[in-house]
Amino acid sequence: MSTEDLPLADWPVGIVGGGRMGVAIAHLFLAAGHRVTLVEPSAPRRDAIAGELRALADLAGANWNAVLFQLSPDLSAVAGALLVIEAVNENLELKQSIFAELGQICAADAILATNTSVIPIRDIGALVADQSRVVGAHFWNPPYKVRLVEVVQSERTAMATVDTMMILLESIGQKPVHVRKDIPGFIGNRMQHALKREAIALVQNGVCDAETVDFVIRNSFGSRLAMMGTLEQSDLVGLNLTLDIHKVILPDLDRSTSPQPLLVALVEQGRLGIKTGEGFRRWTPDEAAELNSRLNSLPDKG
Repeated sequence: MSTEDLPLADWPVGIVGGGRMGVAIAHLFLAAGHRVTLVEPSAPRRDAIAGELRALADLAGANWNAVLFQLSPDLSAVAGALLVIEAVNENLELKQSIFAELGQICAADAILATNTSVIPIRDIGALVADQSRVVGAHFWNPPYKVRLVEVVQSERTAMATVDTMMILLESIGQKPVHVRKDIPGFIGNRMQHALKREAIALVQNGVCDAETVDFVIRNSFGSRLAMMGTLEQSDLVGLNLTLDIHKVILPDLDRSTSPQPLLVALVEQGRLGIKTGEGFRRWTPDEAAELNSRLNSLPDKG
């Protein structure tokens, strides 16, 4: 099957990886009427996926159409897909091996996309013979609430691939943006982790505790970020003021080029966050549930 044989709305879609993001992305395409094949090698995960998709459909007020969905442990199951989105862990070798096989089993003009949040697209698609059809499609969690998708073009990605990916994403209710340079972290994660680096430094240097950092973010500039971008805010207050502030503060901001010792120490101690009950702070089950509830109560930005 070729991409020219079917209209975009009828393209079969393959998802590789049945974790939280892979399942949520599958839900988006199923809700839009696409046939979706999801590949997940873990039997326990496969047993849970149909129920998770039904729950997402209920949350969205959509019908769960099991006829459109296929689940398989084998990558060969997505050979007939005209769009394949990889959503496995951020492991470059694993992603490269998946793309190498996809390049051999899928149609010659099928689009091969990766949901990586930080790894350059050119590295992930390095073993694909025709890299013009390899593109980044970075969804944000949860993608049925946070509608942005970063469509990342490497120096080898064809503009036609980018254009088609943008149209497909718009057709399922997402808000794609074109990232014109293939740099680690793309746009959103570069800004997010610049903030996170400074936040960790403030705690590490004894300026405040982790709870205070998050309280300040939620109750100051964080509350307006959904309505006003940071450069819009600079234009609002005046670039002369932004310049004056930068002259004072930039020399004193954290400039670490490697993870801060505090973060490294927490990971080495097994304090990994909510999943272990403690990270930057301790978490009770009720507190963890409340945080997840806050995430799910985000207004739909569709």
